[in-house]
Amino acid sequence: MRYFTILLFFIFSSSAIAQVNPISQKVTGTIVNDNTLLPISNVNVININKVKGVTTDVKGYFELEVSVNDTLHIALLGYQSLRVRVTNDWLKNGTAKLLLTEKAIALEEVIVKKYDLTGYLEIDSKLIPEKENYRYSISGLPQGYETGDTSPGAFTRVLGSIFNPADMLYNFFGKKSNELKKLKQMKKDDTVRNLLESKFDRETLGVLLGIDKKEIAEILTRCSYSEEFIKTANDLQIMDAISECYEQYKVLKKK
Repeated sequence: MRYFTILLFFIFSSSAIAQVNPISQKVTGTIVNDNTLLPISNVNVININKVKGVTTDVKGYFELEVSVNDTLHIALLGYQSLRVRVTNDWLKNGTAKLLLTEKAIALEEVIVKKYDLTGYLEIDSKLIPEKENYRYSISGLPQGYETGDTSPGAFTRVLGSIFNPADMLYNFFGKKSNELKKLKQMKKDDTVRNLLESKFDRETLGVLLGIDKKEIAEILTRCSYSEEFIKTANDLQIMDAISECYEQYKVLKKK
């Protein structure tokens, strides 16, 4: 009877551990164009839960470490992104065929001249407003970016957010601590880094952080990054900026 009790204890313990730490397996798939049914290479497949990724080969094939119920984010420039959940059936049945749809890209109007210039240097130099913004250094970037009209910029605004619970930064950083921990993991995975470096739409970054991509611009504004940086930086630079602001938040919160 005692041995039976011990056996039951080990069975239930193993079951509990498996629920806390789901068993990792490899899922396989082939990604094809939904119109031509031809395989698509270099598609980025990111496991959002584990923050790991791979790219498809010339046959559109990929395999990736997953657990049941993990979500995969599939993205390629020029195609509509796809999110799929890993199921037991997928793992049991083997390689799945996933279809990507090409985007219909419409070009927006481009404004060439921002100011009405006369062509005379002395006059035009007075027409263009001077900016006295402070510059902010971001790791991994060759140059800095303006941080707004006040100093010390991001540090001051994060400080203000801590003492104002209604502030967006306070709410965002306080409730998204688990998602923000992924920032360090993102930097370690080459596929994730390369994908973010090539994108400017904030979509993948929003998915990884679990927020609407529209919120990203507001977060960076509250962190006192310039409008120019927010519009022109790639997703990897944006990730680094959010990470820097979050680290400042943690330091100030301790104080």
